[in-house]
Amino acid sequence: MWQRGRVHPIPVEVDVALVGGGGAASLVLAALDRHGVTGLRVAVVDPVRKRGQDRTWAFWGAPGGDLDPLLSASWSEVDVVTPAGRRVLPLTPLRYAMLRSAPVYDRAAAAERRLGAVRIGAPAGVLADDGHRVTVHDPEGRPLVRAGWVLDSRPRPPARPGRTSWLQHFRGWWLAADRATFDPGRAVLMDFRTPQPARGVSFGYVLPVDDRYALVEYTEFGPAVLTDAGYDAALRGYAGLLGLDLSGLRVREVENGVIPMTDGPFVPRPSPRVVRLGTAGGATRPSTGFTFSAMLRQAEQVARALAAGRPPVPAPAYPGRHRWMDAVALRALDRGHLGGVAFFERLFDRNPPERVLRFLDGVTSPAEDLAVMRSSPLLPMTGAVLGDAAGRLRARWGRGPAPAPVPEAGPRAAGQAGS
Repeated sequence: MWQRGRVHPIPVEVDVALVGGGGAASLVLAALDRHGVTGLRVAVVDPVRKRGQDRTWAFWGAPGGDLDPLLSASWSEVDVVTPAGRRVLPLTPLRYAMLRSAPVYDRAAAAERRLGAVRIGAPAGVLADDGHRVTVHDPEGRPLVRAGWVLDSRPRPPARPGRTSWLQHFRGWWLAADRATFDPGRAVLMDFRTPQPARGVSFGYVLPVDDRYALVEYTEFGPAVLTDAGYDAALRGYAGLLGLDLSGLRVREVENGVIPMTDGPFVPRPSPRVVRLGTAGGATRPSTGFTFSAMLRQAEQVARALAAGRPPVPAPAYPGRHRWMDAVALRALDRGHLGGVAFFERLFDRNPPERVLRFLDGVTSPAEDLAVMRSSPLLPMTGAVLGDAAGRLRARWGRGPAPAPVPEAGPRAAGQAGS
């Protein structure tokens, strides 16, 4: 159970315990190491040591960050494709980047060693917070760790069901070719030529590592997942739209995922000394499922705070106005007031690419948000605003929607960010 076979008293006494060792915890460990945090007793509680290529993240930002040496590929322009045509979006001064999980996990493991962290290879159960320290128990109630702070990145549903609860669900194939097949100079961010579901929106995308290797993925936003056969049929159909001859390609890897898209509230600080990160901490953008950039911000804020001797409590992942805008957009899409393809087409057609990407990341100013809102169809969005307001009143008066399960975030592929 214990790191490198060392014997530790039970429960282990530390300053900070990371519960869950996936993407969010890996980013925190690397950030603590990068900021030169010393003298901090750290524990990682997870029954599995993450390693290898179990997921892919894609995100945008300015070049020159500390993740640059880990990237598999990056692009200064991307395509957005609709039945009406193809838009080539120049991203400068930003760029779109692809990051696979193996180097992230490897960097976190090295940071863990340099920090002298204790690794506890057991699942975490109840977190008992007495206001001064937190005891992490295993599922049988045995104490594992006592910590001044716990950073909990385990997936969990929202505190209450949302008025709209969709899923972002997808499957991607890593395709290898024997000859030049892909354009490594440009990624396809969203391709809406895929057959659209009766309720929801679908698209494909392509992230080429080089001219012979690329991730080709099919994604849906909607209320229900597909069968395995459904995803494979959708991917074969999308490959046909791209003009790819699958008989001459090899599927090297398969990535799947299901991400909650809901206006239900996630509680980032359930008790005085427990802080949730990743999807459980509100890092997933409700209207798109994008998560990685918010996780990166959370990790940086936590590390800066601990380096300065402050509580490791990050700012809200997205401004309140963005969460409201997401709730309205989800409602409009779910009730059929607005078509998904038309929504994204207008978004990219009537705004500079940098503004759209900054908006999707949740870092736009109020003035930029107003410009984005002006690009949305007025009547459908007005109806959604009124419906959202009525839903909030019903929830306040105790006549909200019946509880509905929201799946926990699973492994996710590129372009939509994961935890």
